[in-house]
Amino acid sequence: MGKRGVLLMNVGTPEAPTVDAVRTYLREFLLDPDVIDLPAPLRHLLVRGIILRTRPKRIAPAYEKIWMDEGAPLRVHSDRMVAALQERDPSLAVAHAFRYGVPTMEQGLEALRGEGVEELLLAPMFPQHAEATTGSAMRRAEEVLAEMSWTPKIHRLTHFETEPEYVQPLAASLLEAVDDGAHILFSYHGLPLSHVRRADSTRSHCQKVDNCCTTSCSANTMCYAHHCNMTTTAVVEALGLPDDRWSLSYQSRIGPVKWLSPASTDAVVDLAKRGVTNIAVVAPAFVVDGLETLEELEIELREIFLEAGGKEFRVVPCLNDEPTWVEGVHSLIKRAFVARDRPSAPLPKSRA
Repeated sequence: MGKRGVLLMNVGTPEAPTVDAVRTYLREFLLDPDVIDLPAPLRHLLVRGIILRTRPKRIAPAYEKIWMDEGAPLRVHSDRMVAALQERDPSLAVAHAFRYGVPTMEQGLEALRGEGVEELLLAPMFPQHAEATTGSAMRRAEEVLAEMSWTPKIHRLTHFETEPEYVQPLAASLLEAVDDGAHILFSYHGLPLSHVRRADSTRSHCQKVDNCCTTSCSANTMCYAHHCNMTTTAVVEALGLPDDRWSLSYQSRIGPVKWLSPASTDAVVDLAKRGVTNIAVVAPAFVVDGLETLEELEIELREIFLEAGGKEFRVVPCLNDEPTWVEGVHSLIKRAFVARDRPSAPLPKSRA
């Protein structure tokens, strides 16, 4: 058995909290056909002609609010996870890379090749599968491997939405909020409905049958919304939460298309109107804190809830490099090397 290495992959972050850096990041991110589901000419028109003219000026101050002394929170916490895993298992070469931004896929893979890695695990840090995240990251990593002419034995970490290594630390992170009587809002990253429908190979289940997201069947084994519901159910059951103590919603919408609902902004207003004054928000689609949790939830969503009449609001931090989660990731990595010790099926091609 050759030296093993793992590349932890996440979405990415600008290199600085400036308008120019945010514009560079958003250009790469939003022009990915797996992210914005439009034909190329319309996607370029929307991104270059509209979004990049206005959004960077609005988003840069948000990044500035959460920027750490060491840099972007997503990168800082990812660096810490790499260090924690390396300390736990010195025999394993560990690096991380972003689908968009720095460190790039090229930099992450070159670091592992420099370590003499012969067996490589591509590990997207997305518990719930979506082509816009897991699929895009996997495809880019394999493109870069081909460009590098590097041919290690490849293994893949798949979605882990209900794996105990993930669910148990997630549930444990909520214990204090549960004991304080908070209503738990599970806020997942949003996804356009068109992306969700594409995951239904039967074309007869998604959005066409009652409770399509909560019913497990062959049509939604790779469905993001179904995975979100499965994660929520697993955590709710682990905590023994009654139905009136939790809700599920989706955040981070962009563009004039139909998205998964309810929106987190609507959900907190509705909770306040129902007389819920104490809520704790957790973001299970993110294992590392970044803009979506530290600014969108901690600052923006808090303000909306309090203005609607809420009293107590907290955002539960992502798992980051929490020790039991580091142990869990290490366990997932070890199992993936064994479980995927055979040729992997090719990934679907990226949409043009």
